[in-house]
Amino acid sequence: MENILISNPEKLQEKIEKFRAGRAEAIHVVSDFDKTVTRAFHGNEKFPSVISLLRDGNHLTPDYAERAHELYNKYHPYEIDLSLPFEKRKSIMDAWWNEHFALLIECGLEKKDLEDIVGSGRISFRDCAKEFFNILNKNGIPLVFISSNVVGNTILMILEKEGMMNENIHIITNIFEFDESGRATKVLEPKIHVLNKSEIAVKDHPIFEKIMNRKNVILLGDGIDDNGMIEGFQFDEVIRIGFLNEKVEENKNSYLKNFDVVITNDGDMGYINELMKKILE
Repeated sequence: MENILISNPEKLQEKIEKFRAGRAEAIHVVSDFDKTVTRAFHGNEKFPSVISLLRDGNHLTPDYAERAHELYNKYHPYEIDLSLPFEKRKSIMDAWWNEHFALLIECGLEKKDLEDIVGSGRISFRDCAKEFFNILNKNGIPLVFISSNVVGNTILMILEKEGMMNENIHIITNIFEFDESGRATKVLEPKIHVLNKSEIAVKDHPIFEKIMNRKNVILLGDGIDDNGMIEGFQFDEVIRIGFLNEKVEENKNSYLKNFDVVITNDGDMGYINELMKKILE
């Protein structure tokens, strides 16, 4: 497959053999959601995020988009400034996310806004994703999503809409609570952003009891920071699979240093399905 890069084929094969020896009972999957199991592009156009869809003028108060952009302009330069200490960048992200959550509530976020976005069909799973979900469900392998999606409620809604929300799926993300009229009132703790995923310990969630003895882990993410999702978990072996959706030549070397397998150019999940079948046969 032209869009599949493998950092060390011999090492990957050794990991596959360890997974095969432990069988399905020893495996769980931890994954990012946006641009990992969902597509990043439609043709040459990027698939819009939930937040960008909320800025389209049909949702929230008219001043939301401008105020959200002000927060972006204020905080994003610090998020990407690698000359700053990591803890400083993380604290700035904490402030940004808290202010943005408060802004969404102030600007009238309602459950029906999210239902409208999910129903629009403008968020799409990668090809072969449904087969991947079915393989995991059939073999009783837990799939844990850890997502910094600002409005993570949409993850469950999308999975349910596509008939892909199975009992083996567990979601750790930013969840808004709504009152009886459907208006957002608060965001549940913990709040998750791209720089604190490593601190959102799975061991602090009910799912931990179901995966604590499943120490062979398959990790899926579209960013190098997604490797933090496995920190704090005592695993025996991990196969790291990264989706490098754009700027492939510029970023492929850094991705190959951080992932066992790199799927480029917004590729499908066919390779992962074949990998799972090889492990489970």
